[in-house]
Amino acid sequence: MRFFSKTSNACAVAVALAVMAAGVQAQGLKSPGKAKAGNDSSVSRALEATAQPTGRQTPVAAQGIRSADYIVAVVNSEPITNNEVRARMARVAQNVTEQGGQLPPQGELARQVLERLIVERVQLQEAKDTGINVDNLSVDQAVANVARQNNTDKAGLLSRLKAEGISEAQFRSEIRNQMLMQRVRERDVDGRIKVTEADIDRYLKEQKRPGDAVGGGAANLGHILITVPENASPAVVAEREAKARQAAEAARRNPDFIAAVREFSDVPNGQGGGAMGMRAMSDYPELFVQQVGNAAVGAIVGPFRSGAGFHVLKVLEKSQSGAPVYITQNHARHILLTVGDGMSEAQAAKRLEDYKRRVEAGQATFQQLAQEFSKDGSARDGGDLGWSSPGQFVPEFERVLDNLQPGQISNPVVSRFGVHLIQLIERRQEKLTEREQREMVRNVVRERKAEQDYETWLKELRGKAFVEYREPPQ
Repeated sequence: MRFFSKTSNACAVAVALAVMAAGVQAQGLKSPGKAKAGNDSSVSRALEATAQPTGRQTPVAAQGIRSADYIVAVVNSEPITNNEVRARMARVAQNVTEQGGQLPPQGELARQVLERLIVERVQLQEAKDTGINVDNLSVDQAVANVARQNNTDKAGLLSRLKAEGISEAQFRSEIRNQMLMQRVRERDVDGRIKVTEADIDRYLKEQKRPGDAVGGGAANLGHILITVPENASPAVVAEREAKARQAAEAARRNPDFIAAVREFSDVPNGQGGGAMGMRAMSDYPELFVQQVGNAAVGAIVGPFRSGAGFHVLKVLEKSQSGAPVYITQNHARHILLTVGDGMSEAQAAKRLEDYKRRVEAGQATFQQLAQEFSKDGSARDGGDLGWSSPGQFVPEFERVLDNLQPGQISNPVVSRFGVHLIQLIERRQEKLTEREQREMVRNVVRERKAEQDYETWLKELRGKAFVEYREPPQ
């Protein structure tokens, strides 16, 4: 079994306090069912964004929600209440306002939000009915990741949430629900996607058609967003533009783009530090494509303005027929412990923490422990995974690997396959062969298929559910 063949660019849940849909969703932070942002409405993008716990919800008491709650719909015997709809509406309204969009009439917004909640509910029911669960360790790691993205620790994060009327239990519950929905998708949709050589040839042919977006091919763009509030004064716009220029200059000075994202971006993205993932240029907003043009790998573009604010882009990777492609490759090894048969994620993580301690104390080598304990096929090679290109591993694994320094060992990492201990051996810049470029295109095509199949799967799942509408939400 190949534990690391990437089946989708969909992320494990690593949500940020400042999530908003700024024209594009970043690579790892793509919400299930993401539509192409360039063609999507601000309300639709806000609905996607608020499906994730953002840490910016308006407290129920502050929304003026009436105390006499009532049921607005029943989904397979589970109720959805008016208060749930109103709370989500408040979050959508906040996101749309920040994006500079326009809200539909109250009744239409309530209808859209209710449908979103119904779709989420049937996915959670599917997870429960088929035995999918999320261990507390996975939630702990997600919470820690949110805190890290926001330059704070867990205590600081919880303090900020409490100030906004969000309890730790509520925040953890929302993260758990997102992870449950993601795992259902990985099992029922992403894991079944097949990409043939004919699919790749067809995609490459489409990219060469007249009228394609500037540049064609595919690219992985790093993204920093400096938001501009709706109806901002000229002074505020000038201040935000100045900050964006500082971000661009920092990105040009420091090859570590992640550092600039963490320092400046209003939408910190835990999936690769602002990287949006290798995707077709036609899948980016037209504004991004126009700005990037024929920029070389490593180039910093911007700042430039959109309805959401000021953007700074970095061309991290690029793939285009006939042009050489240089990418960052990692050489790593790992130890994998699988979960089940009496071993929980927490128990596996405790064992891996002990392995890490033994390696760092010089009591054993990483290779020896991998050969003895790892449940992956790489165990016979001391856990050696060879050289890997972006998109080869599942997002939760790759995100941690990308942030390691040569020789460094990670903390235990939970993925759909179990719990890993990862060591980065070395890193390099490498020109891809034509065959390797086709494999990167394969990831782009796989992502497209996954999005299409996911929408179909959602409709089928929704169609099988018994939904009874009661009194309309108010």
